[in-house]
Amino acid sequence: MSQRLAFFPMWRSRVFAFRWRYSLLLIVWSLLWGSVARAQSAPPVLSVGIVPQQAASELARAWIPLLQEVGRRARVQLAFRTASDIPAFEDRVMKGEFDLAYMNPYHYTVFSNKPGYQAFLKEKDRKLVGIIVVPKGSPVQSLEQLQGKRVAFPAPAAFAASILPRAEFTRHHLAIEARFVSSHDSVYKGVASGLFEAGGGIQRTLEAMEPEVSSQLRVLSRTPAYTPHALAIHPGVSAEVAERLRQAFIALDGDEAGRALLEPLNFKGLVTATDSEWDSIRALRLKQPVGSTAVRQ
Repeated sequence: MSQRLAFFPMWRSRVFAFRWRYSLLLIVWSLLWGSVARAQSAPPVLSVGIVPQQAASELARAWIPLLQEVGRRARVQLAFRTASDIPAFEDRVMKGEFDLAYMNPYHYTVFSNKPGYQAFLKEKDRKLVGIIVVPKGSPVQSLEQLQGKRVAFPAPAAFAASILPRAEFTRHHLAIEARFVSSHDSVYKGVASGLFEAGGGIQRTLEAMEPEVSSQLRVLSRTPAYTPHALAIHPGVSAEVAERLRQAFIALDGDEAGRALLEPLNFKGLVTATDSEWDSIRALRLKQPVGSTAVRQ
């Protein structure tokens, strides 16, 4: 009888241990399954690299709200990225660090080959024209008067703000003292303050400059017009996600909220683009090196 009484406490303890282990297993399984479910339901995070034509703070102010809204509409998360200057941005694009990248036309002809970015959007109703600015009160009235003068440019491979204006000086057989600074903003501020006699830029970034700087500048000349910047996508992004993004970007100018987000960028909207639209840039047969190593050469 005593043996039977001893058996029941032992049996109950084993049942209790089994139930405890089973409950613990259920808890662990539920936590793991919840984590997996949340991971599966969380939208993918894609990085968007923006060429640093302006200060990073200005780019962030204009781009982050737009990217957040496009991400919401496309059911992805878009993370704003840029670089300290244009050559550093070129290094990052060259390595394929961005899922999407907003780059100038020459950049696109280079990086569409390697690592294989493909243009899928461009700015609506915009052709890219380089400008050369001088101080508003400058006596300079022609390119010829800049012979031997200090002229600022954002970077060697900045297409409209550097390559095209320098090509104009070459076409007119004019030798200048080219100086490369970090951004379009740096060009405008340098010219306005008298550090340089002239500088290269584009109309959009000049219009986006604070009035206390832009009001001190005058456009001296303009270059021929070309296809604008490309918003290009890395080949590793799926076609399905790319299409959702394309539709979301294009839809921005279709409603008041979207147009308000485009306004800080001076964009009328975005439209579908194809690789062949940059063939006119390829036809120029430009051989400008890119990246930080090119600047040090």
